[in-house]
Amino acid sequence: MTIPTFTLNAYSVAQLVVTLVDFYEMLIIVYILLSWFPIREGSLVHDIGMVLQSLCEPYLGLFRRFIPPMGGLDFSPVIAVLALNLVSRLVIGIIV
Repeated sequence: MTIPTFTLNAYSVAQLVVTLVDFYEMLIIVYILLSWFPIREGSLVHDIGMVLQSLCEPYLGLFRRFIPPMGGLDFSPVIAVLALNLVSRLVIGIIV
């Protein structure tokens, strides 16, 4: 009886990095979209928003320190997603 082995090659790691970055970007986008609408406290959407806030706000907070809102608009999520893509591409470039 042979035991199946799992080999982790560079392509698999790169694919995993891309998938995780894409997923986190989606979380950030959903979090930002939810912030545009009034949400009743205690609802399911509020609970989802609180989970997304706990996942996204530490990362977005890094950029909010350097990029203040201009005219009531917060551009830090855009810069945060661009930085996430840049780091992802650099990591994939190193791995592959």
